[in-house]
Amino acid sequence: MKKSFYLRLALSVILLMHSVISIFSGDVNDFGHAYLDRLGFSPAGIYIAWAIKLTHLLSVPLLWIDQCIKPVAVCNILIFISGIYYVHWQNGWFVVGGGTNGIEFNVLLIFCFFNLMYPEVSLYFMNKNKS
Repeated sequence: MKKSFYLRLALSVILLMHSVISIFSGDVNDFGHAYLDRLGFSPAGIYIAWAIKLTHLLSVPLLWIDQCIKPVAVCNILIFISGIYYVHWQNGWFVVGGGTNGIEFNVLLIFCFFNLMYPEVSLYFMNKNKS
């Protein structure tokens, strides 16, 4: 965990803010009923929305106690990929600047979780000269 302290800290803050704020503001219910149900997930939209937020919330302590990292990462990656497909893709790449509400933030989060799962990557062409 020492090597990934700042990565875990950043992911924890993002996941906490993304879940806690929307739970207390009621946005999670709106997302489930007004958005997911309209996309065709009715009547499960509210349950899917809560599953997403509770997954984010449960992920935080697991990141800090260094338990179930791969399942946590896979679940969150699937959520972010779904977010790209259902919410952000039509808005392009940029979150701000060249556009709004795009996919760039989700892509970054996906690769952050990949880094937690696979902190050491060995590429063939980089190791070729070391033999």
